[in-house]
Amino acid sequence: MTWRVDWDDRARKELRQLDYPIQKKILQYMRERVTENPRNFGKELSGNKAGLWRYRFADIRIVCKIDDAIVTVLVLRVGHRKNVYI
Repeated sequence: MTWRVDWDDRARKELRQLDYPIQKKILQYMRERVTENPRNFGKELSGNKAGLWRYRFADIRIVCKIDDAIVTVLVLRVGHRKNVYI
C-alpha cells in the first residue's frame, strides 16, 4: 500500500525557505521512505504534540499527522530542530 503525502500551506512555505538542495532531498526522503510505511521511519511525539509524528533529516525536522482512514501523511511543519516544535 502506498501512502500519499500532502503538504499544509504553512509547511510548503517553510520548505521554500530552506536551501534548494535541502528542499530536493527532503522531498525525495518523503517520497521514498514515508510513502512505504510512515511509521517505520518516524517517531511519535508526546505531550502537547501527542498524535503527531516527526521525521529527522539532518538538523531538519518534519512534523506530520498520519491519517490511516485515508492513507495520507499530512506535513504540518518543516524546519530546524530548534524552531519546529514551538
